Amino acid sequence: HPGASEEAAPPLQQSFMIPKKEINMVSDMGKWKRSQAYADYMGFILTLNEGVRGKKLTCEYKVSEPIEKLVALLNTLDRWIDETPPVDQPSRFGNKAFRTWYGKLDQEAEKLVATVIPKHLADAAPEVAVYLKESVGNSTRIDYGTGHEAAFAAFLCCLCKIGVLRVDDQMAIVFKVFNRYLEVMRKLQKTYRMEPAGSQGVWGLDDFQFLPFIWGSSQLIDHPDLEPRHFVDEKVVNENHKDFMFLECILFITEMKTGPFAEHSNQLWNISAVPSWSKVNQGLIRMYKAECLEKFPVIQHFKFGSLLPIQPVTS
Repeated sequence: HPGASEEAAPPLQQSFMIPKKEINMVSDMGKWKRSQAYADYMGFILTLNEGVRGKKLTCEYKVSEPIEKLVALLNTLDRWIDETPPVDQPSRFGNKAFRTWYGKLDQEAEKLVATVIPKHLADAAPEVAVYLKESVGNSTRIDYGTGHEAAFAAFLCCLCKIGVLRVDDQMAIVFKVFNRYLEVMRKLQKTYRMEPAGSQGVWGLDDFQFLPFIWGSSQLIDHPDLEPRHFVDEKVVNENHKDFMFLECILFITEMKTGPFAEHSNQLWNISAVPSWSKVNQGLIRMYKAECLEKFPVIQHFKFGSLLPIQPVTS
């Protein structure tokens, strides 16, 4: 009835389910692009893209209790890395200690998710936890790539769909939670020398991430003095990386790679020639759809449940 506030309304009785793979062959890709999951996922990415436009990482924004709890969850994952040092092994890459670390997450994921969601939504934990487990890399191959990153965005999207995260959490979702996730992923990549999953080498944007380049370029739209040509300037990056996710990504690449930037990161080098950040942002969104979301090797691993359904969009 109209008198009841939205807060007090009982949650919709929803039957949750364990998400599963639905894209088994290239011919299933159409199903994905028409799905409610695709529409909701892309809508979520674009909403956040608008939400951080022109804003610095260091600016003021609202930090709700669920946001704090998500950061605490990520801090736990970070602590587990410290408790699981790499092991001595003959091969340089893919340190097997990652499997031990992952095993801990596999066991604890539902409990961790339960700390973030209210009691009346406890039934959602097993469904949502699947996306968290998928977001940290593959424990067999000890690799990490944009499909894993997409699982983390899907995890956050699910938390929005069940009402744990709200519209006014947008900036904190990107600047506090996603940024902390990136820090933990970089630490995993470094510590366990993870292989890039499905990397296109110098032809890809980055070995591991994509979303921070999208949201990071949005942050820089209409910046009074930083233009795309400036991000290849070491001094500019060193002075501004704490404010801008995009520059934080560039800093990490230059720490991890040797040689001329134009050679190891050719796509980014090309992007530095684009005249404006809004053009960069639009181009990256197109590239993300084409190179990540429309690529079978990436999307075959995506899982669908009640919150991100494979069913076609109901307009």
